[in-house]
Amino acid sequence: MTPAGASVAAPKGKGQRPAPPPPPESLYVRRADIFPRAVDGFYRRLKWAIMAATLAVYYVTPWLRWDRGPYAPDQAVLVDLAHRRFYFFAVEIWPHEFYYVAGLLVMAGIGLFLITSAVGRAWCGYACPQTVWTDLFLHVERWIDGDRNAQLRLRAAPIGPAKVMKRLAKHGLWLLIAMATGGAWIFYFADAPTLARDFLTGQAAMVAYATVGVLTATTYVFAGWMREQVCIYMCPWPRIQAAMLDERSLIVTYKDWRGEPRSHGAKRAEAAGAPTGDCIDCSACVQVCPTGIDIREGPQLACITCALCIDACDAVMAKIDRPRGLIDYATFEDCRAEAAGAPPVPIRRTLLRSRTLLYFGLWAAVGMAMVLSLGARTRLDLSVTPDRNPLWVRLADGDIRNAVTVKVRNMEARPRPVRIELVGLPGGALWDSLTNERSAARGLTITVPADQVEKRRIYIRAPRTAPDNYALRLVALDGEPAGDTDELRFEKPEEGE
Repeated sequence: MTPAGASVAAPKGKGQRPAPPPPPESLYVRRADIFPRAVDGFYRRLKWAIMAATLAVYYVTPWLRWDRGPYAPDQAVLVDLAHRRFYFFAVEIWPHEFYYVAGLLVMAGIGLFLITSAVGRAWCGYACPQTVWTDLFLHVERWIDGDRNAQLRLRAAPIGPAKVMKRLAKHGLWLLIAMATGGAWIFYFADAPTLARDFLTGQAAMVAYATVGVLTATTYVFAGWMREQVCIYMCPWPRIQAAMLDERSLIVTYKDWRGEPRSHGAKRAEAAGAPTGDCIDCSACVQVCPTGIDIREGPQLACITCALCIDACDAVMAKIDRPRGLIDYATFEDCRAEAAGAPPVPIRRTLLRSRTLLYFGLWAAVGMAMVLSLGARTRLDLSVTPDRNPLWVRLADGDIRNAVTVKVRNMEARPRPVRIELVGLPGGALWDSLTNERSAARGLTITVPADQVEKRRIYIRAPRTAPDNYALRLVALDGEPAGDTDELRFEKPEEGE
């Protein structure tokens, strides 16, 4: 007999149903709120300095002035979309010089490769706009709600007047910062004082208000609400950087050979004779991390290499009379050597290796080429387009006439008198659409307005027996060695026509 309540195993045999498979494990993990604890140390102060510098550059740059004369804007940095110009202090970029912008993008890409191969994701940890504004929002949050423990208590507290006031104050300041961020951006595309006055009086273009609204929303959402999710899920750089790192890359590393095994009570463990490492499992490194990771688990995609865990760990090591550097900037190669008893390797020796030197050489070469190109470029440019319909016209006296469209580009902030000369074509002459054929000569003098392109239609006549090739040469008449030459073909009828 079978006791009551006991299960009876089904006999194996024909007709037995297999056990149902276990339910699939969900890949969705709900986001856990992160409240980083404030910390002080070398890397925290470095982040303060970089954050202050980058924010100052962003907010102040549109208000800087640069004298370019009476014919050009005096804003130091300006993207003038209406006139298709980019001004950067003494440098002025025209649309046909877009290769300078491409060169800057190439330098930025190589610079990211250089930084990543040398010190990991230091760009992400210190100078990335997402990091800078998130860090600023976190400081505002600590200023209003208190440090980590106070924020945890406030979150668990019931809704009340004090909690509502703190929430309103925090989000109000976040929105003000976000609006200032969007407002500063539009000042790069127009004269900042004029646009600020028009914006506040409601006279600015609708695109200005729309741009500020979009940037306010994105700054508030990304830096205030999403925070580390932008770095972990939205940013592609963590995936790219994995291919840029190797065992000689300098990254934030936990030295497990020194810290393990962990002990909550090191003194009691030592008294009991149990082996212990330097890590006392205080979780200080986890509490200060802005992405909420545990660096002791090894390199992770979510680590932005901000090094705040180094500051927190060094402070704990100082309290328990242990040497600093349990968590430190180090390479895997140096960690293995240090675990074997070798002394720590200086950072400068780690940085000076063939890979980083190659990236730096490429970066410097592109920069030097751009500087040399800027110094050697002419400030006058000639562009000639021959008419294709008709190719030529036979005049009453038997001479042949061609027509061309000439564009003279003056890239200086002053009007410049120039002369267009005819080179070759014996017996030939030219005149433009503003004069008549009776004034035809070997050259034509025009004045090109400051920072503009002068367009003229020019007629060229020559005997039918003239050579096929000729040139139009641009000569500056203001004493400066500037000009250009364009080679052309003189179109004329074939034999027998």
